[in-house]
Amino acid sequence: MTAAKTRLLAAIAGKNRGLLAKEIDRQVIRDAIDRLEDENPTARPTEATELLGGDWRLLYTTAMEWWNVEIPPLVKLGQVYQCIRFQTGKFYNIAEISGLPYLDGIFSVSAQFEPLSERRISVAFQRSIVGLQNLIDYQSPVEFVDRLEAGQKFNAIDLPADARDQNNWLDTTYLDEDLRIGRGNRGNLYILTKV
Repeated sequence: MTAAKTRLLAAIAGKNRGLLAKEIDRQVIRDAIDRLEDENPTARPTEATELLGGDWRLLYTTAMEWWNVEIPPLVKLGQVYQCIRFQTGKFYNIAEISGLPYLDGIFSVSAQFEPLSERRISVAFQRSIVGLQNLIDYQSPVEFVDRLEAGQKFNAIDLPADARDQNNWLDTTYLDEDLRIGRGNRGNLYILTKV
């Protein structure tokens, strides 16, 4: 592991995916990201489908829309995943929500993507699903995505995406066998680790 990668992982440790990061922490993290991006071992991430595809767990983000979700008392945001499927040109964001017994839930967003350049993909959100894990028989992100890809319907709130929110893109600015950094069109940063 390079010194720049070690420095970034140390900077985001204990920050609860960015929720606990103060402004000074965010600056240290941005600096560490900039240094690691300079060492990107994958010059053309959108062409490295074996590396980029698969299942990723969120380590850190500046995308505050994750934290602005109205979550009832005694309930907390669990793990957040992004599952990329090049075969179908889709990715799935899945947030696990935990709390009271039998009230664990998930929030999932699916999107169609298309490579635009050697590091940029276009993103068109398609569908959101919100439901209780036990009612949809949620076992894992991989199993859930397999069921979504098979076209299964769920006993959950299942809504189409807002058609006005379709001009999105995501740059992969660092990619190795177990770490990915992305920058979105709204200026958000994402750091994920391969599951």
